[in-house]
Amino acid sequence: MHLNSTDSGQDYRLGRIRLLDRQRVNLDGFAEADPELGMISHLSPYDPEPSWVVAEDGTVLEMDSTAVGDFDTIDEFVVRYAVDHDQAPASMAMDEVELARMIVDPATPRDEVLRVCSGLTPAKMARVVAGLQPVEIQMAMMKMRARRTPANQAHVTNRLDDPLLIAADAATAVAYGFRELEATVPVLDDAPAVAIGLLIGSQVPAPGALTQCSVEEARELELGVRGLVSYAETVSVYGTEQVFTDGDDTPWSKAFLTSAYASRGIKMRLSSGAGSEVLMGQAERKSMNYLESRCVALAKGIGAQGVQNGGVDGAAITASVPGGVRELIAENLMVMLRGLESCSGNDSLMSESTMRRTSRTLPTLLSGSDFIFSGFGSVVSYDNMFGPSNFNAADLDDYLVLQRDWGVDGGLRPVDTTTLESMRRQAAEATRAVFEYLGLADFDDDHVEAVVAAEGSKDLPQTDGVKVLSAARMIDQSGLTVVDVVAALAETGFTDIADRVLGMAKARVTGDYLQTAAIFDENMNVLSALQDPNDYRGPGTGYRPSPERQAQIDAVRQARSVTDLVKEQATFAQPERLVAVGPAGVGEDPREVVIGVSAAMGTKLFRTLSGMTVYQVLEQILAGLEEEQCIARVVRIADSIDLGVIGKSAAQLSGSGIGVGLQAKGTTLIHRRDLPPLANLELLSVAPLITPEMYRLIGINAGRHAKGATPAPMRNAYSDEAITARYHTKVVSMVAVERAESQRGETAVHTELEFRR
Repeated sequence: MHLNSTDSGQDYRLGRIRLLDRQRVNLDGFAEADPELGMISHLSPYDPEPSWVVAEDGTVLEMDSTAVGDFDTIDEFVVRYAVDHDQAPASMAMDEVELARMIVDPATPRDEVLRVCSGLTPAKMARVVAGLQPVEIQMAMMKMRARRTPANQAHVTNRLDDPLLIAADAATAVAYGFRELEATVPVLDDAPAVAIGLLIGSQVPAPGALTQCSVEEARELELGVRGLVSYAETVSVYGTEQVFTDGDDTPWSKAFLTSAYASRGIKMRLSSGAGSEVLMGQAERKSMNYLESRCVALAKGIGAQGVQNGGVDGAAITASVPGGVRELIAENLMVMLRGLESCSGNDSLMSESTMRRTSRTLPTLLSGSDFIFSGFGSVVSYDNMFGPSNFNAADLDDYLVLQRDWGVDGGLRPVDTTTLESMRRQAAEATRAVFEYLGLADFDDDHVEAVVAAEGSKDLPQTDGVKVLSAARMIDQSGLTVVDVVAALAETGFTDIADRVLGMAKARVTGDYLQTAAIFDENMNVLSALQDPNDYRGPGTGYRPSPERQAQIDAVRQARSVTDLVKEQATFAQPERLVAVGPAGVGEDPREVVIGVSAAMGTKLFRTLSGMTVYQVLEQILAGLEEEQCIARVVRIADSIDLGVIGKSAAQLSGSGIGVGLQAKGTTLIHRRDLPPLANLELLSVAPLITPEMYRLIGINAGRHAKGATPAPMRNAYSDEAITARYHTKVVSMVAVERAESQRGETAVHTELEFRR
């Protein structure tokens, strides 16, 4: 294996290489494929040939080129519990390309695909999926995910284990639309306090969000038995026997633990993901895809309702090899092909490159999954105690806009500031009240206010680090349960939250949310593979956002209408400074330069894209003309919003034959009366980047043109930023306003204006 290592100290002669070396993608590690180390995404030469050999009495003699006498514990478990023996002969006899086409084909029902795939061995499944192109994997995921309605899961943690901040951030996550919240702790004994904060905060904006505190398995199960958490996904499985036994585990012990969770009404999925066997040095020269196929088969046999995979902690190592990112999404598809809930990775920062980490997430967002993320970092990255996710709190707006751009449902929605503040405050105050009522800890008003306003834990005041630990130990030792939390909420006046928390406890008794891919909607209806089955059968079928949901997706907080623009512009109005004095005539003074302004400038539009007001712009142009001892006149050009026409019209009214055209958005030019409208003497077209000095130079150069002198060359400002993306929507609104204010035909009268400085 050869890792690339860009030597930042190397003095390359070529500037283009120096440029590339500065880019963040070159902070990532990339590896050549090396089957000996398991550093290969698909089809290792050491992967077994798919096979299924049975005796006349039905006894399995061989699976995937391994004789029964040589089975390891994984082979043994898969043969016993994961493969449908009745279906296997027919499925294993099918051509791999035929299988791949059936999986992708919208006309083949999902149930039929599941039936056929139930008879595939891990090696056969891996081979079939390895043959799919990325878009084909996406097509298959649209059909094969278990639940019709996509959802999303959030990480909610902080480095202080502050339960009030946990609660406020949990409320924030649910307000944004997350339906599962996963916490962990830097201090193991803090877990009970964090679990209570997460539980309370998760029910503030709406009922039904599931919560987990990801810690050591026995402790997490205890939290579940007490009703303080409602799901778990920390039970890990691996693709090689040695990695299993290194942790003193077997598939049977994992199956027992899975049953322990489910028997207590706790939703449970397994965790796996390519790269883990490589990192533990026991990949047995097999491909990542094949080893993960074994893990998914184990999950099916164990009886878990779903799998969290897609690289997870090993995503970066998987992505370092050729085809690795394709392998990550293929893992999710294999889960779906086994009829399980897919919680689709994305919860580990895969790359330093924004482009790469987005490319890793986008296919899953577009095709849809039961959970697009198995942990979107809904908190700031330094507070994410799992490690930064592929997307974190700073990326929420980007993700919401991605949903809007593509018109897809990624499980989230915009939230207005007022609502968010209210939710955070209620969550923090309710959690404080519970901790005080139960005698666990006291938090003062300043702490609550800091939590409500905080970006992250670094914004909180210094607190006693033992307070949370002491509270957690009291919870642990007292045997406190969800019933105590409900009573404390009710007794302290938070009855609505008490009812919602109690509703989560009642749901544990009915057990409906233990169905495959189950979540609650915000009305406590269960959405699952049974009650909300995926019915995609090609165009015109399957999940589509309702008109109400689509409107919610589209309504990002940054969106602005023409009405919004006009209101904002009105705050900069100074009507007494630009006053109409009558129709404009043709000037006679050879030193005169007319400044032609657009129809809405100073009437509806008062601030340019550069941030300068129209009055400040005029002051600079007029100052430049004065510097050249020229006479200036300001005229509103009524009949066009085109800058070339405005400038030419101004030049035709000017005694010198030189005019300056100026639009309200700030674009400006110098024109001459004998030139066609699209020609000009000088043009500043990038309005956001025009400075006061540049406007002044426009005035100076217009004066010099009027006098027949040589002007100083003018250059447009330049930026490598996305100027068009930043300003074009505002430009469209400003043009609409200009168009509404302009006149046509005989009604178009150019008006002379008096500018009062």
